[in-house]
Amino acid sequence: MSAHPIRRPATFAALIAAAMATGLLAAPQSASAADVRIHDIQGNTRISPLAGKTVTDVPGTVTAVRSFGSARGFWLQDPDPDRDQATSEGVFVYTGSKTPEVAVGDSVRVSGTVTEYYPGGAASGVQSVTEISKPTWTVASSKNPLPETFRLNAASLPNRYSPTADGGDGNVESLPLAPRSYALDRYESLEGMLTQVKDARVVGAASEHNELWVTAEPKQNSTVRGGSLYGSYGQQNGGRVKVASLLPLAERPFPQANVGDRLTGVTSGPLDYDQFGGYEVQATALGALEDNKLQREKTRKQAESELSVATYNVENLSPKDTQAKFDRLAGAVVENLSSPDVIALEEVQDDNGPTNDKVVSADATLKKLTEAIAAAGGPSYAWRQIDPADDQDGGQPGGNIRVAFLYNPQRVSFTDVAGGDATTAVTPVKSAGGAALSANPGRIEPADEAWKNSRKPLAARFTFRGKPVFVIANHFNSKGGDQGLDSRFQPPARPSETQRTAQAKVVNTWLKSLLAIDAKARVVVAGDLNDYDFSPALDALTAGRALTDQVSRLPRAERYGYVFNGNSQVLDHMLTSRGIRKPDYDIVHVNAEFADQVSDHDPQVLRFRP
Repeated sequence: MSAHPIRRPATFAALIAAAMATGLLAAPQSASAADVRIHDIQGNTRISPLAGKTVTDVPGTVTAVRSFGSARGFWLQDPDPDRDQATSEGVFVYTGSKTPEVAVGDSVRVSGTVTEYYPGGAASGVQSVTEISKPTWTVASSKNPLPETFRLNAASLPNRYSPTADGGDGNVESLPLAPRSYALDRYESLEGMLTQVKDARVVGAASEHNELWVTAEPKQNSTVRGGSLYGSYGQQNGGRVKVASLLPLAERPFPQANVGDRLTGVTSGPLDYDQFGGYEVQATALGALEDNKLQREKTRKQAESELSVATYNVENLSPKDTQAKFDRLAGAVVENLSSPDVIALEEVQDDNGPTNDKVVSADATLKKLTEAIAAAGGPSYAWRQIDPADDQDGGQPGGNIRVAFLYNPQRVSFTDVAGGDATTAVTPVKSAGGAALSANPGRIEPADEAWKNSRKPLAARFTFRGKPVFVIANHFNSKGGDQGLDSRFQPPARPSETQRTAQAKVVNTWLKSLLAIDAKARVVVAGDLNDYDFSPALDALTAGRALTDQVSRLPRAERYGYVFNGNSQVLDHMLTSRGIRKPDYDIVHVNAEFADQVSDHDPQVLRFRP
């Protein structure tokens, strides 16, 4: 079963009560008792025309039972559908924490209240699930044949993803469903019905919640390693669908699949919807796992004359993590990244991790990591970072997340310049060698509103073979608060984008002040920017041709280092100034495509001759 609750009954009740209080839902009323069927309940929009009303003796066949968790119940499907593709013939009958006494194949008649449930709350922008709550039922017969299963494939899923609401708040709930025109409408028109995918390629690895993502359209925007590329805001990949399981894990362990694997044969079950990604097949039959033998990549060793710079999000690393996590991160640095000369780290926590006290130092965290790297056969890295002010940089409460540098003193030299602290801004200054920093390392404009409750960028000046190289480590604000691709608001809102764009403008302005001193300065801007190569934030960061985003130079099918809801995408970046000529750039796929991962991000490496 899933490790997270699918819904919370208290929240559900509160939502219904609030809706009644505000007039969005009327108090339950009896619907006409004359032959109300499931397609009458579902209607041809996303909201039931009978929402808030009681219905009596709705007929159907039980197709699946959820017998675990706090959202138990069963799926009911009408074996005698109407001819309207927009009206679903399936519905979930919600019984709360009580396992319903029904079996698959039972022919039943259900009475109860038609409700619209918003998983995770209506404010998040998710779509609703039409349900029958507070149910009673009678079983007429058992062991009946199940209704026909709808096959999801390239022929049944439209190329266009979603309709767009004209005017108003962008809510598409009231629009008639057009399942032949939009993939999102097709899924909604199948809500609660038996669906299947056949020989489905995995595009999102199995998670700790026993879920994975497959594609019903294997030729849709494929990556080089078997995923589905999210290459623009209009390239949502409608073939993606999540798979969960209703089968007892002791009898049928959930497949620990990686991207590029396949679930051969048929994977089928009723189509559900949740807040953690949208539409999902609640599988009563799972295809067999076909291992594609996906390998973790290893980048080449830098030449003696090349400087290698890497970026790696180490996912809330603190001394409270297991030694195994430190050892795996260290192994990746040494074996997969070939021991880069400089590493920009993101998500480094303080010395006691999420304990929310006044501790802000991260020396214990970085000491434990560098010792693990040395034990794995890597160099004895030194580190530089600046402690943030307590609870001012966002991230996990108490963790005091920050960016930091590791560097190999056998290959790179670093001259400390006093003055850098949590609140003092570093500025470029003239020097005999061209450009230097007022503090080394130093934070870029930490008092600017763009960095409120967010990690501040850290600038540092390294020397390689007598030549200065500037590296700026970044971790822009997250996408928290954005609406999902499957939102009922289309196009979905991306409010977090505003702050990232402002952050990018600050870094771009600061960089231009450095380049005004030395136009040939060698600058690497690296880190988890939490945004796409086609986003406004990246446009702002590269404005005036100040930087080149190296991901844009890769073949299109290789532009990813993160997988979210079955979409392979780029969030981490390495950008270079014009002073860096002929860089060699590599996204090293070691985490994001795998069920077993030490971080959800893939690291990146840049090599060049200064």
